[in-house]
Amino acid sequence: MDLRPLHHFLALAETLHFGRASDACHVSPSTLSRTIQQLEASLGVALFERDNRSVALTHAGRLFQRYARDTLEQWALLRQTLMEESGELTGELSIYCSVTASYSFLYELLSEFRLRHPRIEIKLHTGDPADAIARVLGGDEDMAITARPEALPAQLAFKPIATSPLVFIAPSEAAGWLPAVGDPPDRETWARTPMILSESGLARERTDAWFRRFGLKPTIYAQVAGNEAIVSMVGLGFGVGVVPRIVLDNSPLADRVRILEVTPRLAPYDVGLCVLDKKLRNPLVRALWAQVPDEPARKSRPEGRLENSEH
Repeated sequence: MDLRPLHHFLALAETLHFGRASDACHVSPSTLSRTIQQLEASLGVALFERDNRSVALTHAGRLFQRYARDTLEQWALLRQTLMEESGELTGELSIYCSVTASYSFLYELLSEFRLRHPRIEIKLHTGDPADAIARVLGGDEDMAITARPEALPAQLAFKPIATSPLVFIAPSEAAGWLPAVGDPPDRETWARTPMILSESGLARERTDAWFRRFGLKPTIYAQVAGNEAIVSMVGLGFGVGVVPRIVLDNSPLADRVRILEVTPRLAPYDVGLCVLDKKLRNPLVRALWAQVPDEPARKSRPEGRLENSEH
């Protein structure tokens, strides 16, 4: 079966750019264009609206996108089921996670998996953890290592790997604007404290809720994508940030910040493997899912690192 037209269509549907899509498919733009024209002729509808400046999916194109993804998934599932019966799995798995998660969890997760299934190719994509759930739901990734959201979408399965506190961090050096730690918080000081927060995601939601609890609106100095950047900016003295403890424990800038023992504390992160329920029928996905033990580890305070709020 020649499934290349479906792969070519999906590459263009994702990038909406003939040049980038043809590079991803290792074909020329003219070959990609002919493939799309042939698909449209077979279907009798336009899949894309295109002019000299832009490419956009039509309504028919969005419907065909779902069909193409389902068809490729079903074909892969059939091949992998047959290979599972023969005793050897082969194919490709895509995983999305943050940079911190890639070196905090992946080695342990994949080391034994690679020994058991050497013919499975891993495609790793790293980026903002706030994007992980959407990428799995959209079918862009087979799996993601991510924090469990407050409300897990019904079509997702989540298997915890570790639990990590969510902490307020401040520059290690004294600054006049640093808030005093108390219970309840000093509202006047916190109201003028410059905050460096994630643009979106679970940490941002919990931080906003913490401020709302005391009738405060945070003074935003910067909004960033990725927790590692928050540690960097706090270490430079630009403000107070909120990050998962595991990010701090693995940061090369950990000695430049300190934890503020703020009360009430923020609820901890549950970090785990996230996948669409229907993809657990895929033997490759199921094999990696089985690598995660049922009882999660606790990733909080490794010996010798950040045992208190002062360095």
